[in-house]
Amino acid sequence: MSEKDRFKQAEFAAIVGVVGNILLAIVKGVVGVISDSRALVADAVHSASDVVGSLAVFIGVRAAKQPPDEDHPYGHGKAESIAAIIVAVLLFLVGLEIGKSSVEAFFAEIEAPRILAIYAVVLSIVVKEWMFQYKFRLGKRINSDAIIANAYEHRSDVYSSIAALIGIGAAVFGPRFGFDWLVYADPVAGLFVSILVIRMAWKIGAESIHTTLDHVLHEEEVVGLKESVKKIVEVKQIDELHAREHGHYVIVDIKVSVDPKMTVEEGHRIGKLVKQKLMEEHDHVQNVFVHINPYSPT
Repeated sequence: MSEKDRFKQAEFAAIVGVVGNILLAIVKGVVGVISDSRALVADAVHSASDVVGSLAVFIGVRAAKQPPDEDHPYGHGKAESIAAIIVAVLLFLVGLEIGKSSVEAFFAEIEAPRILAIYAVVLSIVVKEWMFQYKFRLGKRINSDAIIANAYEHRSDVYSSIAALIGIGAAVFGPRFGFDWLVYADPVAGLFVSILVIRMAWKIGAESIHTTLDHVLHEEEVVGLKESVKKIVEVKQIDELHAREHGHYVIVDIKVSVDPKMTVEEGHRIGKLVKQKLMEEHDHVQNVFVHINPYSPT
């Protein structure tokens, strides 16, 4: 897949997220107010936060596709990871706000929500699960931290909507069977939703920060890179290889040993060959920096 196609698909996915979340937030928000459901209103706020998250992803993807320049010689790939961190922070703050609102409900007199809220939650579950499946598979295919993070936002919405469905259902039908105390199941569901949102935010943030801090691929992940270099007969041994993640691509720093009697020109040719081999055989390699050492069997 070309870089142009990759970014085109990523941008389209971000737009789908923005439009879908706006529509769901409006539907759940209006129905939540009409039906007097705190859990549904909390779920609507969650979807509204996803709008901001999808916009952050869209901006991050557009920034990441910019070519290397004088100030950013390694490219702009980390913009996607930064966008994912922004999404995580937003999720965390929304989770805290939902939790606060739900706790406050326990200290006030509330009424059971109307059954209309159940229909809105079911719609949300179906739409959000579809959006998760679409974005998660796309994110894995194009190796985008931001798209995957955004996909998990949708999955967290699925979980939160299921919790809201249980809470709303208990609050609606409990009093009809004489269990008046179940009216508080609605804010309980809202509190549960907040915990799920905060947990998801922590997970996404931790993974994205790990990638942003110049994380290098583990030994088992660079076996293929080393095998490609070993095919070059002039390379006596690989002294060192680090593949640094920059969003959806990696930058390789490698030191190889060659015949010490080679001329500088011959060593330079081998270095170019190493770079060419790695970039041609591995699509995720964006650039390679090669250092030539004189080979010593001792």
